[in-house]
Amino acid sequence: MDFFTGIDQHLRVLRGVLGDVAAEGLTRTVGALPDDVVVAVLAEATAAITSLDAVRAVAAGVIAARSGRDAGHGGLAQVRGHRSPVTLVQEITGTTKGDAVRQVRLGEALLDGQPTVDGGPGADIAPDAAPVEPWHAPLGAAVLAGVITTTQQDVIRRNLGDPPNDNPDTVDAWRAAVTQLVTEASERTVEELGRAARVVRDVLDPEGAERRFQGRYEARSFRTWTDADGVAHGSFVFDDHGHAWIRAVIDAALRPRTGGPRFVDPDDKAQADALVGDPRTNDQLCYDLILDLLHAGTLADAKTVFGVKQVGIRVVRVVPPDVDESTAGGYVEETGEPVPATFLTQHLCDTGTTDCTLDTDGNPLYLGREARLFTPAQKITLALRDGGCRIPACDRPAHYCEAHHIDQYAKGGRTDIDRGILLCTFHHTNLHHHGWHITRHRLDDFVLHRPGHPPVVLKPRLALTYTWAGIDPPPHRFRPAA
Repeated sequence: MDFFTGIDQHLRVLRGVLGDVAAEGLTRTVGALPDDVVVAVLAEATAAITSLDAVRAVAAGVIAARSGRDAGHGGLAQVRGHRSPVTLVQEITGTTKGDAVRQVRLGEALLDGQPTVDGGPGADIAPDAAPVEPWHAPLGAAVLAGVITTTQQDVIRRNLGDPPNDNPDTVDAWRAAVTQLVTEASERTVEELGRAARVVRDVLDPEGAERRFQGRYEARSFRTWTDADGVAHGSFVFDDHGHAWIRAVIDAALRPRTGGPRFVDPDDKAQADALVGDPRTNDQLCYDLILDLLHAGTLADAKTVFGVKQVGIRVVRVVPPDVDESTAGGYVEETGEPVPATFLTQHLCDTGTTDCTLDTDGNPLYLGREARLFTPAQKITLALRDGGCRIPACDRPAHYCEAHHIDQYAKGGRTDIDRGILLCTFHHTNLHHHGWHITRHRLDDFVLHRPGHPPVVLKPRLALTYTWAGIDPPPHRFRPAA
């Protein structure tokens, strides 16, 4: 299908719904539409914008290619009075400099491996040009086909990084990772895509993961300054350990404020209600919490400060087949951020690690339990498997979630993790109050059923088996880079 045919189709749908509306009447016209039609209008407009954004990115890339250093003052941007293609793109698009940089970066990635055109209008591509397809070519193809947005392309490309060497097996592994992430882009938020790409990158390149970890550690800093009005400020640049610890501290303390699980014990509920009713803002509570910790040091009463959850960093070590566990990396369970083997070794002397043993389909081994509530050990296993609330686009982490029985316990349902799933409080409540239900056949994917909507497959927040799911043993191209 011609590139612009798809755009025309989306525009025809929009025109059919909205009519020949004047600009000043657009808000009134859309505001009068039924809910389902408003959602359809947003979807059609987004599809058209996604295609046009690809055109803009390609144009930005061509401008950059014709404005390189070798062009000197005769470059496309330079003859128009700009020092760089970024400022020209910024002037034309009316965006921030950061957005213009992103457009140029996307365009250059789309043009990578394509025959270059040095001339202006009417210039021809040399017939003997032999483009070499780069490993990230599936990303560009997906953007031009409208399968993913330029934002999704950018976050996958930046977080996956480049292969550490030119070994064909290594390059094939990166290309396979790109293909997998493109496939999952429609089911994941941009933030999840970036995190997944970083996890895959660190699994495939453990030596690079160690270098990046050390680089973040060396970049750690804290500084204070006073502005012209005499107001004191502070700024952190965290290393991995520091960020994981501070997030655990804040999340544990503010869970009742930020959508954590509901409390059953009367004392815990009273403490949670008191925090919800506290007149301080979340930022003020964070500030007071950190100062209290600094004052109290290691003698702080953890239960008084954090209630029912003891603060700590839980890290998960994922050991693929045929990999020495001493070199295996993992991730921080509560954030999903990848960490190298040295980070895990450090926590063996601190809070310990949780080893995740998978079957060949990527399911953590589970514990059957003839009890009404899931045990703490089972909840840890659910957290490792699900990574957080399983409802699509929900960003609630695992420690904010509640374990839901997909089979009603009162009707004979089992409290086994293969029949349980993590849901945040909001979606757990929605499920019970709006006629939703979740099904699962054996160890297949969970499926959400909502009245009036098609079934939705519930993917885990962080796939533990990106590079070896269903592969036993994994082929060489899916093993860590040599």
